[in-house]
Amino acid sequence: MPPVAGAAGVLLLCASVALAVTIGPAEISVGDAWSVVVSRLGGGPSGLSPIRDGIIWDLRLPRTLLAAVCGAGLAVCGAVMQSLLRNPLADPFVLGVSSGASTGAVAVVVLGVGGGAVSVAGGAFLGALCSFGLVLLLSHTLGGSTDRVVLAGVAAMQLFSALTSFVVMTAADAETTRGVLFWLLGSLSGADWADAGVCAAVLALALLVCGGHARTLDAFAFGEDAAATLGVPVARTRLVLLSVTALLTAVLVAAAGAIGFVGLVLPHAVRALAGPGHARLLPLTALAGAVFLVWADTLARTVLDPQEVPVGVVTSLIGVPAFVLVLYRTRSTR
Repeated sequence: MPPVAGAAGVLLLCASVALAVTIGPAEISVGDAWSVVVSRLGGGPSGLSPIRDGIIWDLRLPRTLLAAVCGAGLAVCGAVMQSLLRNPLADPFVLGVSSGASTGAVAVVVLGVGGGAVSVAGGAFLGALCSFGLVLLLSHTLGGSTDRVVLAGVAAMQLFSALTSFVVMTAADAETTRGVLFWLLGSLSGADWADAGVCAAVLALALLVCGGHARTLDAFAFGEDAAATLGVPVARTRLVLLSVTALLTAVLVAAAGAIGFVGLVLPHAVRALAGPGHARLLPLTALAGAVFLVWADTLARTVLDPQEVPVGVVTSLIGVPAFVLVLYRTRSTR
């Protein structure tokens, strides 16, 4: 990755996080946020009231950081899957992971699966893993090619979406249905430091694995046969990268719900600006996704204050015209 572009992206992300923390009903400055961070890291009292201190440290900062992590993770998953599956419409949810997570969450909330021992996030994670396991089984049974993986993902997505709708319609009351639908549309309102920490750790692991396969992903751009000719173990590499992206998507969906269009649009936009080389594409896509979702979530929680809009609604409203623009620019350059 070019040092200038990387440094600019990191600075933009840091500035976005610092500014986003200050936006909200309570008037907070960047200096206030910095003093709280320094205080919590052992630098002495912040000088702010306990309420303002709590707003920064317990509410806005973990939420903003989780938004950055989710944006980076979804964007990286999209970039990897579009290259790995050679499908420009591939995104983190093409393997049915989001639908499976939704079914798992609904099973916990509506049906009481787990008897209180399993949280909503835990149910979502288990549902996502079940969905991905079904995709692997179907694709292996059907031959294991890239097209079969996509078709198996579509089948799993439709199956688990139908199960979710059936459970909500037959077993949930009006209030539960409203809460479930809000989560299904993507929401960071319940973010805490534990969520941000777990998601950040999984994102770091995924970036290491996917970054280590950057040259392999470049080879996949020429097709599986060409990659195999270049010495790439196609089946093993595809399984590893699909498993990593599915794991990351499952963790992110469990923490924040289904946030669409981040993994579909951002990789195309960054690829148009930075080129197709994955050693450069993956980190820049992560930074772009992080900045994008930080501001999308800031807009979601403030545009109709005190009512909050699901962040997935905001990303879709922004993502659809952005995707059309990317497609138009791609068409005009051919």
